[in-house]
Amino acid sequence: MGHMCIPNFTASLLALIVATAGLAGCIQKEDLLIDDIAEPAIDVLRIAYLTQDDYENPNENPQTLATYLGEKLGMEVELYQVTSDGMAIEALRFGHADVAFMDGASGWVGWQKYNLDVLAADQKSDGRTYYNAHAWVLNGSDIANAYLDDNESTDPFAMMAGKTSCHTGWLKSAGMLMPMGYLIGNEYAPIVGDSNDISSLRGTIESYFSESASIPDKGTPYFGYGGAINCLSDGTGEVAFAKDSTVNSYCANEIASENEDWCLAHDEYIKLPTFGKSPSHPIMYNPDTISIDASTLQTVLVAMNQDELGRSILSDLLSTDGFSATDAETHLGSYGGLIDEIPGIDAYYNDKYEITQE
Repeated sequence: MGHMCIPNFTASLLALIVATAGLAGCIQKEDLLIDDIAEPAIDVLRIAYLTQDDYENPNENPQTLATYLGEKLGMEVELYQVTSDGMAIEALRFGHADVAFMDGASGWVGWQKYNLDVLAADQKSDGRTYYNAHAWVLNGSDIANAYLDDNESTDPFAMMAGKTSCHTGWLKSAGMLMPMGYLIGNEYAPIVGDSNDISSLRGTIESYFSESASIPDKGTPYFGYGGAINCLSDGTGEVAFAKDSTVNSYCANEIASENEDWCLAHDEYIKLPTFGKSPSHPIMYNPDTISIDASTLQTVLVAMNQDELGRSILSDLLSTDGFSATDAETHLGSYGGLIDEIPGIDAYYNDKYEITQE
C-alpha cells in the first residue's frame, strides 16, 4: 500500500495554526508589557477667573484666554471658576489654581499673608503698571506756597491739618488709603478711635482735616477722581487726593470743549510730591504649587501683544494693552507699605475676602 499524501492546502493550514499559536503567546506577553506601563501625567494649568454662565459678547468669554495660552504653552489650560478675589486668593493658597487675575489690594493681601507672588501686571494707557497718588492744591494757597518756597522748614503736609479734604470715595486707593497711610505713618495724622477698626479712619480724617471732609458716595457729584478735583476747583475743599494724571485728563485736553465746565486754568493746580505708587492689576501665583515653570508662562503673557489674537484678548477681555513682567516686591511694595498703616485694614480685608482655613 502506498504512502498517503497530505494535500498542500491541509499542510498549509496546519502550519498556520502552529504559527498562530506561537504568535498569540507573543501578543499576550506584549499586551502585559503595555498594560504595565503607566500613562504619563498630563500637566494642566488652571487659571482662577471670575466667570459667568453666558456671554453676550463671545470676545469677553475668558475661555478664549485659556485656549490661547494652551496653544502657546503646548499644554491643557483650564478655568477655575471663582466669584470673588477672596476665592481667587484661596484657590492659589491651597493649590486649586495656578494663577489668578485680581486687583492690587487683593494681590497685596495674598502676598503679605500667604506668600503669593506676582507674575506680571497689566499696563496703563501710558505703558506703566502703576499710577502715582498725589495731593492737589490751588496755586496761591498756603499749602502751595509752602511747597514752592524752597524752604525746608515749611512742610506742606503739616499745613493740611484743619483744611477741608476732597477724597474720591470711601477706602479708595489714591483718594484715601494711600494719602492717609502716608499721613498716619509719618505721624502727621494720629489715629482717632480703635486702631483695629476700619471705621476709625473716618474719625481720623475728620479730626486731622475737618468735619466737612468730602467722602462721597458713588453717584454723587464729588465721587471719583474728577469729583475730587471738582471739589477743589469750586472751593468746597482745600486739598484733593487723586492720581498724577487726573488734572490733565479733565482739564488739559487740546480741544477745550472736552474739558469739564468746572476746570480752572491749568496752572491753577499744584501737585505735591507723590505719596507712592498705586499698582495696576497683578497676575498672582503660588510659587509652591504652580504646575509649570513660572518664567515660561511669564514670557508668553508678556508676548501677548505681539500677535493679533493676543492683542484682541488683551483689549476685549482684560482691558489693557499688554502685560509687564514684575514681582510682588516691585509691584506692591510701595502701596502695601502705605495701606498697612490704615487702622483695622487687616481685619477689613479678612472680612471682605472671607479668608478661611482649610
